[in-house]
Amino acid sequence: MIISPCISICKTDPITGYCYGCGRNNEEKKIWKLKDTTEKWKTENIETIKKRLVGWQLESFEKSYTYKIENGISLFKKNLKNE
Repeated sequence: MIISPCISICKTDPITGYCYGCGRNNEEKKIWKLKDTTEKWKTENIETIKKRLVGWQLESFEKSYTYKIENGISLFKKNLKNE
């Protein structure tokens, strides 16, 4: 099962329409939630959104998404728990 790329930084850029945290647009977010969305589509979408993110955004996404895959929670939510 492929984990959603949402890293709990849910704010959409008004110019591009992409989320600052995960790089997805609203349509992609909807597709992720559909029962019949394939693992192939999800894998390809993750590669697409990684190409959209650059510099610190890509680095932050990759660290938080990896942490989420390994621990079941994003770094953002982990840090909220520790405050």
